[in-house]
Amino acid sequence: MTFRTLYLLILTFFFQSTLAQTRLVVLGTAQDGGYPQMGCTRNCCVRANENDKLKQFVVAIALADFENKRWWLFEATPDMKEQLRLFDEVTQHQFNFLPDGIFITHAHMGHYTGLLQLGREVMNSSSVLVYTLPKLKSFLETNGPWNQLVRLKNISLVELSEEKVLPFPGGIAVTAFGVPHRDEFSETAGFKIVTNGKKYLFIPDIDKWSKWNKDVVKEVKSVDEAYIDATFFSADELPNRDMSEIPHPLVSETMSLFKSESADTKRKIHFIHFNHTNGLMFDEEKQNEVNRLGFSFSRQVKTD
Repeated sequence: MTFRTLYLLILTFFFQSTLAQTRLVVLGTAQDGGYPQMGCTRNCCVRANENDKLKQFVVAIALADFENKRWWLFEATPDMKEQLRLFDEVTQHQFNFLPDGIFITHAHMGHYTGLLQLGREVMNSSSVLVYTLPKLKSFLETNGPWNQLVRLKNISLVELSEEKVLPFPGGIAVTAFGVPHRDEFSETAGFKIVTNGKKYLFIPDIDKWSKWNKDVVKEVKSVDEAYIDATFFSADELPNRDMSEIPHPLVSETMSLFKSESADTKRKIHFIHFNHTNGLMFDEEKQNEVNRLGFSFSRQVKTD
């Protein structure tokens, strides 16, 4: 038995070891441009261009129901081809290659462009369920090339309503809610995912916590794990850009917001959606700082 085979067997056992046999799998952690990012010649990307093991796919998660052999993908990224293969490998080919449904937060390139892989030029899939809020559904129905996917029935759009629970068999449920973001083509959603073992919060993109009509501290306390926007660690990462045009909760801001909360609450936070400049991608000092303060940062699942 090779080391790789043994590792995959151990990983599979880990996924199946919970009572609920439902696991959330992180398939990508990077902001829309991925890591390394195209055109970046800074040290942050040079090291990743020289070492494939450092590369990270664009942010996506999967919910895997091992008991009933169903799974759902959250976000259809430009890296979806590789992410589906990654999921297939780490779950030891126990699931259908295509997910039972895809939930999409919004119409920015890192979150929905992977849908093109389902078209007749590639998989020519049949009626893959794609769950969206109303404006995104309308955008996909009325704009090419997305409307061709709908017309040829490669995908089947399912309209979600904010704050309405969408139940699935086996005690699984997903609830979409709106968050403030740069909504050029659609609204932006976050998702609360409930299984019969855990509750998850998934908010990869939001402008600022203060703009949200909910209290992020209360929302984090209401779940077991929260995967939340950490695009930038600090405001000085892009000296040639006006950061007010791309507002996100800085990692430093979020940690300050939760500074007085309990260790249990802080531990629930898993930072995700890192820009290529964010030290949580590559800087051990910043990674250690986040861990020392009681928080976690997401890591893409590995196969070796």
